[in-house]
Amino acid sequence: MPKLPRSSRLASPVDTTAYGTYRIVRRPDDPRPLYRFSDHVVDKPQSGRYHIYAGWFCPWSQRVVIAHALAGLQGIVTVSYVDNARDGRGWAFRERYGPDPVNGFRLLRQAYEATEEGFDGHISVPTLWDRSTARVVSNDFKGIGIDLATRFQHLATPIVNTYPEAHRAEIEELDAWLNPAVNRGVLAAEQPGPDGERARTALHEALAALDQRLAGRRYLLGPDITEADIRLFVTLVRFGAGITRYPDLWAYARDLYTVPAFRDSTDFTTFTPPGAELPDWSEPVRRPAYT
Repeated sequence: MPKLPRSSRLASPVDTTAYGTYRIVRRPDDPRPLYRFSDHVVDKPQSGRYHIYAGWFCPWSQRVVIAHALAGLQGIVTVSYVDNARDGRGWAFRERYGPDPVNGFRLLRQAYEATEEGFDGHISVPTLWDRSTARVVSNDFKGIGIDLATRFQHLATPIVNTYPEAHRAEIEELDAWLNPAVNRGVLAAEQPGPDGERARTALHEALAALDQRLAGRRYLLGPDITEADIRLFVTLVRFGAGITRYPDLWAYARDLYTVPAFRDSTDFTTFTPPGAELPDWSEPVRRPAYT
């Protein structure tokens, strides 16, 4: 079968007049989770079996892309990116990042519909695709990150073991605090009214506590980068100039930004509002020699 021209494998431009805006529709009586697919990578997978559909704009995608890089999985698990904008059809493949290299889908929705006929749920990135079974394995970003860190060590030596067994309980304990207060708290804090005020208070209390914690250690759990640092970084890098109010937290964030996996997965233009003030992420990092 002849290969389709590149242009025929791209979605048409975003058109909210024709397709409306993207909405997550969930019935109150629907017991299914928002992120409906949560299977795991098979034990000892073959190189080339899995593909990640990601988005530069998305913090949850960036978590997975960082984990992928630190696990040394370039060339073992492939990655491609959807366009930065969407209409009612959901995420799509357009000229900026190119066509879908795996299936030639124009819309990410097609991957979900190929997995579940008549799919009526949330279409999100990151999405983990299995070439062998031709289906979505997972759009649970937390589970995907852990799988990348733990399921491929027979194929690649990790640059950093980000989910070491000895620290998994502590990583998840931190996540139980930081996910609602910081990762999701940033958006909640932008809302008006009493709920927004409570979220802002919780957010700044958490950032102050992190600032104090990082005054005495290089990373959240000590001398080595872990999944906990990945999860926090993707929010800090989107926080804007406000992060400079917390000097040790700001130094820690810049320290992480010097690591290629963190820096190379960050494109400020995809998530920073026009005219927004950005701190200087290239400012030299001066931190103590922690023991």
